[in-house]
Amino acid sequence: MVLGKLFFIQVIHGEEYSALADRQYSTPSSHIFERGAIFFKEKSGELASAATLGSGFVIAINPKLITEPEKVYEAINSIAPLPRQDFLDKANKKSDPYEEIAHRLTREQADKINTLPFKGISVYKEKWRFYPSSNVAARIIGFVGYSNENQFAGQSGLERYYEDVLARNNNSLNVNFFAEIFSNLGNTIFDGEKREGDLILTIEPVVEKTLHDELADIMKTWNPDLVGGIIINPVSGAVYAMEVLPTFDPNNLKDVKNSNVLNNPLVESVYEWGSIIKPLVMAAGLDAGAVTAKTTYNDKGFVELNGAKIKNFDEKGRGVVPMQEVLNQSLNTGMVFVMQKLGRGRFRNYMIAYGLGEETGIDLPSETSGLIKNLQSTRDVEYATAAFGQGIAMTPVGTVRALSALGNGGRLIDPHLIDTIKYKSGLSRKPEFSVEGKQVISKKTSEEITRMLVEVVDKALLGGTVKIPEYSVAAKTGTAQMVNPDGKSYYDDRYLHSFFGYFPAYDPKFLIFLYTVNPKNGATFASHTLTSPFIRLTKFLLNYYEIPPDR
Repeated sequence: MVLGKLFFIQVIHGEEYSALADRQYSTPSSHIFERGAIFFKEKSGELASAATLGSGFVIAINPKLITEPEKVYEAINSIAPLPRQDFLDKANKKSDPYEEIAHRLTREQADKINTLPFKGISVYKEKWRFYPSSNVAARIIGFVGYSNENQFAGQSGLERYYEDVLARNNNSLNVNFFAEIFSNLGNTIFDGEKREGDLILTIEPVVEKTLHDELADIMKTWNPDLVGGIIINPVSGAVYAMEVLPTFDPNNLKDVKNSNVLNNPLVESVYEWGSIIKPLVMAAGLDAGAVTAKTTYNDKGFVELNGAKIKNFDEKGRGVVPMQEVLNQSLNTGMVFVMQKLGRGRFRNYMIAYGLGEETGIDLPSETSGLIKNLQSTRDVEYATAAFGQGIAMTPVGTVRALSALGNGGRLIDPHLIDTIKYKSGLSRKPEFSVEGKQVISKKTSEEITRMLVEVVDKALLGGTVKIPEYSVAAKTGTAQMVNPDGKSYYDDRYLHSFFGYFPAYDPKFLIFLYTVNPKNGATFASHTLTSPFIRLTKFLLNYYEIPPDR
């Protein structure tokens, strides 16, 4: 019983007791707030801070009481350096009884300033939101600030999505806590009134930083407009890393020059992905029995539909080609063949079943649904272009969810970022995410498309030179023309590169998704710009998690 009491005092209410030491400093309410913490979860289970509270002190002056501003300035500046002219300007505002002149002082500085023999100087306790990881995962973690209603709250990312958990309201717990625990646990703690808590993420900090660094290298090498990536468990839906560059430092929002960096294109922007959609279509054909890996067609290098000519990337014909080679060589005409064998109705139904036109429900704000309205067309050409990823558009996270089904036995997962919510009460719960998921293709189909994608890596990707002999890796690249702002045509000189792969292929622990918007510096195909980063990340994950060889 004594140990229990010590736990609640030291662990649960420790923050409250430590705050007593600061009561010598009277504090305006605008400077003090409480908020739940956000933690990354290391592979060992240890926690690393992603968002916490910094604490320190603010100096304020009453200009009416400052009679010797130069002497006051010299005294304060010797303890906490500050701009001279800024101080003098504020000290001369004799009609204003309150001016703040410095923030985030240490306790030592605060104590020294409190001993100065001048009237009109005050020191107050203050707290602020602090992000130890700086610009790493900033678009995922988000930031806090004042809303249009002058309410201090999460403004983006997880800070916004889980505002009801992270926000603190001293009046929210107005019942006997111990009575709740022993009388009606399920209803009172979890299902009833809001409970304040902390967030433990599925994001692994070392994996997140490694992804961040790889994307930074892509930025440096190819100078794209944007580069992004997701690393996810394709079976459970747990996100290990999620990053977009360029990004920002939430500790220094004043330095943000372009507000677009505050958005999260991984969930808010849709793209026409091109060839990484081909495995989804091929899997649909396999699942419906419309084709097999050995089914052949006669490739003339182009297909004409509704007055439009659809060509292979090199405009060359290859004669009689099996479906395996359609993936190996990424042939647009072969995917049109698969779509035609399926028929428009079945093709459309599979694309809908993959969830390409809907939101995933990931726990991030402002998620956008995919755009597949072209699949309601009466024209064959719209279906034909969709078969190789043109004319339909999805978010990165929506695409990742669909691609995960290829390797996990054919199920749609729930991508998510929260592992556990820890309540101030000391109790915790795991959010309910589906572990079964809707079956969209059969387990047999999943195994077959995986085998085909392993061959893509072993024999076709950069001529088979990146094959990892000890591990099976299933992957596909995508190179797509970017849409003009008019939405009716495509740039001739701007491309979207993408790459996805999962491994160990037949029992996948990881799926990596990378993309880059408008790479430059001589960038040609995604196989040239993204293969090396993908392979480096793959080898890192296999080693970091000590995954045993599977072949």
